Amino acid sequence: MLRWAVTFLIVALIAGVFGFFEIAGVAVEIAKVLFFVFIVLFLIAFIANAVRGKKPPV
Repeated sequence: MLRWAVTFLIVALIAGVFGFFEIAGVAVEIAKVLFFVFIVLFLIAFIANAVRGKKPPV
C-alpha cells in the first residue's frame, strides 16, 4: 500500500515537471488517500497486536 502511494507521488512529480498539472493533481490526491489508508491500517494492526499481548517482531 505504501509503495502505491510513493508510486503515485512520483507520477505526480514527473507529470508536474512536464506540465500535466491535472494529471499531477489527481495523482497527488490518490497518493494522499493511499497514504492515509496505509496509516489507518498500520494503527489498527498495531493496536490489535497490543491488545492481544503479542510483542512486535524485531
